[in-house]
Amino acid sequence: MLVVSGERGCAFANCNLLWFVFLFPIQAMKLFSVSLPAYINLQGSCRKASCSSSRDETRQRVKFTDDRVCKSHLLDCCPHDILAGTRMDLGECTKIHDLALRADYEIASKERDLFFELDAMDHLESFIAECDRRTELAKKRLAETQEEISAEVSAKAEKVHELNEEIGKLLAKAEQLGAEGNVDESQKILMEVEKVRAKKKEAEEEYRNSMPASSFQQQKLRVCEVCSAYLGLHDNDRRLADHFGGKLHLGFIQIREKLDQLRKTVAEKQEKRNQDRLRRREEREREERLSRRSGSRTRDRRRSRSRDRRRRRSRSTSRERRKSSRSRSRDRHRRHRSRSRSHSRGHRRASRDRSAKYK
Repeated sequence: MLVVSGERGCAFANCNLLWFVFLFPIQAMKLFSVSLPAYINLQGSCRKASCSSSRDETRQRVKFTDDRVCKSHLLDCCPHDILAGTRMDLGECTKIHDLALRADYEIASKERDLFFELDAMDHLESFIAECDRRTELAKKRLAETQEEISAEVSAKAEKVHELNEEIGKLLAKAEQLGAEGNVDESQKILMEVEKVRAKKKEAEEEYRNSMPASSFQQQKLRVCEVCSAYLGLHDNDRRLADHFGGKLHLGFIQIREKLDQLRKTVAEKQEKRNQDRLRRREEREREERLSRRSGSRTRDRRRSRSRDRRRRRSRSTSRERRKSSRSRSRDRHRRHRSRSRSHSRGHRRASRDRSAKYK
């Protein structure tokens, strides 16, 4: 029998116990007298523990700078998170989402510029471009299916749609203020809603009088420019408030506002980077000019030193030549004097010899 003591022994025993519970649930319930709900809770706790341990291991392995991490999630603007639970739920993102990694990014971004806004901007631009493409397709489909109307009637219908949109936004804002406890502001907005309703009634009357009754009874649809949802010309206030105050429409507003903010931030940072790059290039060129000037000065000094050395050499050479010429002239003068002296001596001897002979 294998006996293991200490923490390893406890872990080994717990592992064997869990394997026994999962492989033989009925025997485990009989052996430990565990009821079915308790057994289900045990399985759920085990699964939660395994999932949390796997997340912890992933968190330890992956850093927020990893390419597998969603940069839009780090900036709190991923469409997968914003549109979760709506009719356009995108499901789970293909990249890693972790609040701990977002906290690490927020701390690191205070110390240095990581420029993750560019990746998030590209992500949101592709998503919004797809949404705008769907909006244009829906508009073309409506233009093909709905009855053709004149430009004047179309403008009147557009005015009714705009008033509907304004009423829906005001009602959604009033409900939000009422939920927050700001009753006075909510009442003011409801008074504005009544004024817009009066304008809408007049616009609907003009639209009704401009076209036949059979055509007016048709449900004229319009595509929302924000979230590409369909809006009816005769939608009631409750339907409009649910749309403009709903999570889908507000989520698209949040995404579009975040995209505009990211574009502005990226443009500012790119301008700053360009200025820094230009400043560094100017500094480098200035240093190169200074180095060339210093190099030319050094070359001038070297040239002057070489000239001075040549001059000194020439002077020393001329001195030596003068000395040597002087010494040679002295030697010639000495030899000449010695020769003249010897000649004079010989002449005096000859004269003495001649004089002695005649005597």
